[in-house]
Order: sequence, then structure tokens, then C-alpha cells
Amino acid sequence: VQLQASGGGLVQPGGSLRLSCAASGSIFSIGLMGWYRQAPGNQCELVAHITRAGTSTYADSAKGRFTISRDNAKGTVYLQMNSLKPEDTAVYYCRGVTISFDYWGQGTLVTVSS
Repeated sequence: VQLQASGGGLVQPGGSLRLSCAASGSIFSIGLMGWYRQAPGNQCELVAHITRAGTSTYADSAKGRFTISRDNAKGTVYLQMNSLKPEDTAVYYCRGVTISFDYWGQGTLVTVSS
């Protein structure tokens, strides 16, 4: 399984971005998929994850602003981010978990700045 993240960029405070992460390979073996982020000087933290059945979990910082979704047939997970704040600036990584392994994408940079 390989994960390819995209959709990052520069956005003004209050703006929106949609991140995508496409899996290739044995996509039907992937259970949990999620998004994590790491800001400079900080540890990597969970943003949101979603089960294959569609049950989602969000970090407190993401609740009410971000929405995670997935398309199992395409092996793709999305993160719709609204009302972005400067503190959302980070490299965002996608993750896919199978029974035997934990896969991570290469990261996509999100910068929220005026």
C-alpha cells in the first residue's frame, strides 16, 4: 500500500482547503484511515480518523471545522478544512492501517497566513 497526499497550500485565515489522500495497492485491506499533523517544534498529533464503516473521530481542535470522509472503492480519504486558523499551519500526513502494517503518506504543507 502506498499513500499519496495532496491539496495543501497557502490560505488566508478563515479560508478553506480540502486535502486528499489516495491509496494504491491493496486498498481493500485498509481499515482505519486518518489525518495527522505536525507543526514546527511540535509533536505529530491526530486531526481526525475514520473507520471503514464511516465512524469518525476528531481532535478537539478540529471539531466543528474539519470533516473527514472516505471513498472505500477508491481507497481515498479526504479532509475538508473550513474556518482555518494560523495555528492550523502544519504538515498534514495521511495514515492507513491494515491488519499487518501502518502506512503513512509523504505529507502536504498547509500554511494559514494573511
